[in-house]
Amino acid sequence: MRTVSGAELRSVLHHRMLVERLRQTFRAGVESPPAHRHRVETYGASDAALLLAPAWQVNQAIGLRIDTVFPDNAGSDLPRTQGVYLLVDGKTGVPQVLMDSSATLGRRSGAASSALAASYLARPDADRMLMVGTGPLALELVEAHTAVRPLRHVLVWGRDPQKARKLATRFHRPKFRIEATADLEGAVRGADIVVCATASRSPLIRGDWLQPGQHLDLLGGVTPEMREVDDECIRRARVFVDCRDRTPTEAGDIAQPVASGVLTADDIAGDLFELGRGERAGRRFYDQITLFKSVGTALADLCAARLATEMVLHNDSIR
Repeated sequence: MRTVSGAELRSVLHHRMLVERLRQTFRAGVESPPAHRHRVETYGASDAALLLAPAWQVNQAIGLRIDTVFPDNAGSDLPRTQGVYLLVDGKTGVPQVLMDSSATLGRRSGAASSALAASYLARPDADRMLMVGTGPLALELVEAHTAVRPLRHVLVWGRDPQKARKLATRFHRPKFRIEATADLEGAVRGADIVVCATASRSPLIRGDWLQPGQHLDLLGGVTPEMREVDDECIRRARVFVDCRDRTPTEAGDIAQPVASGVLTADDIAGDLFELGRGERAGRRFYDQITLFKSVGTALADLCAARLATEMVLHNDSIR
């Protein structure tokens, strides 16, 4: 069984290639039962969690993401979430590859899913992006969106201005400008694409800030109690999700408006499966405001793991 490091994953999982493979995989579909979450007692201040997310394509591949969440790691140099991804041959059951899931595979597949949605929903000429959040996913999201839209100027906003400035200095590309901002409202008003990846429990983006033609991409708010945008954003936008069966109940930005009657299940214009199959239209006109909400799918991890394995094994064969 081959072990693939985070560094190897970064070298072979290019965003443009992954976005297109995801497009094909959402079109075809996979089997993905509900993920398992188990509480693990510890001797620390907080209990830990074990997360298991399986997915498979019949007679092709089986994947299992195994993550641990140890909240007490926040006080040390260790990340709260760590994990591995196991890829198994779908014909024989033979384990093929074990790879880093949380630090590279999960971030890259999540960012690519976001960019895939933008390829359907953001204006083709969108060249100004606002990145709200300074966590580990932020740079992945900027990179992924540059693969599908002609971005030239990116602003970064975070609760900690110093982290936003530090993040901006880490992205280098010719004829590309990225800088930090402390003016969230002004940055939202001036952006073509607004991407949020935060742990906020109350709305950061207000609907009266939105401008015609914008696209909102929400990756934080992955529990029912969390929010990144207010109800007015939901009212003004044409709403899409990554998957209809989970997002409306798990993501606060969708679940809370549904519970209050601001949004109904029928108001959700489509998910990535329907967009990929051409069953639902994406952006309908230039001035339309679109919103995409993601909670993550086991499909994306399986797709990324299979592509990474193909690339790594190909590189092994030519050495």
